[in-house]
Amino acid sequence: MKVLDFARSTMTFRLDLDRIPPRTLSHRPPYALNNARAQLDCVCRVRERATDRLVTLVLGAPCRTEQVGADADLWLQPNAEFIPIFSDDAFLGLKTFAHAGMSVPLHPPGTGNQPDRMLTPIEGTFDRVHLDLVEREGVRLDSARAIVDALLDNGLLVGIHRYATARYEVEIEYPVKVANANERDVVYQTDTGPILFPDLDAAPDDLLGRVDLAFSAANAADWAEFIVRVRTPVGTDIEVHHYARTVRLDGIVNEFYLIPADAPGHQRVVTLPAVRQGPPNVQPSGGIS
Repeated sequence: MKVLDFARSTMTFRLDLDRIPPRTLSHRPPYALNNARAQLDCVCRVRERATDRLVTLVLGAPCRTEQVGADADLWLQPNAEFIPIFSDDAFLGLKTFAHAGMSVPLHPPGTGNQPDRMLTPIEGTFDRVHLDLVEREGVRLDSARAIVDALLDNGLLVGIHRYATARYEVEIEYPVKVANANERDVVYQTDTGPILFPDLDAAPDDLLGRVDLAFSAANAADWAEFIVRVRTPVGTDIEVHHYARTVRLDGIVNEFYLIPADAPGHQRVVTLPAVRQGPPNVQPSGGIS
């Protein structure tokens, strides 16, 4: 089966303020043009059973808020972690400040405040957005021994969580960045993230706006635990964004794939917003096509 080579797969979103006025910025950048590139950390595909509608969410690697190309003071203050998430046609920017609920003014002045979850259409926000995706043929590891051996042999692993509700089928694909292996007792356990954890009480149009970040742990083929990032009280009237809510999913299918060192790569470019002709062009079981 083809899986994503996450180390070679990226998202690039281009701002050109000479062409499109700013909608998401909190400062006036030194230059009007910038192409921001981030490696992919997760692809989450949610299919509505009744309509066959597919919603695909793509998670980029975290960074910090910055001024690109400035002569000094490269880090914005107050500084925040920034995480980009795209669907076929929209963008969600997550900002994590010192505590939850903080916001900073949008640029230009007088246009409001920038929330810590900023949802906006791709069209009219970015000059261009595209995904550079590299897929390789993965070898499914069908036993605990195979997974342990691959980990201890420094193999490149990709994980997929599959589960379903009465309304949705879900596929979460992610790189196995951290894992534990015990060759004596033949025990493994992944501990990796952040990944995307969808709110399956949401309607398809609301899945991006209500998605959460999580880490997942799995040591068996049929269940997994997720620890989800939520607003967490740490004192009187103070909350932080913290991985604190544990969710166990039974009846899940956990799959792990080894990407052989000599596996040829197939590269493709997906331009967003996606052109929808029938089903979206972001497809399950084999990555984005």
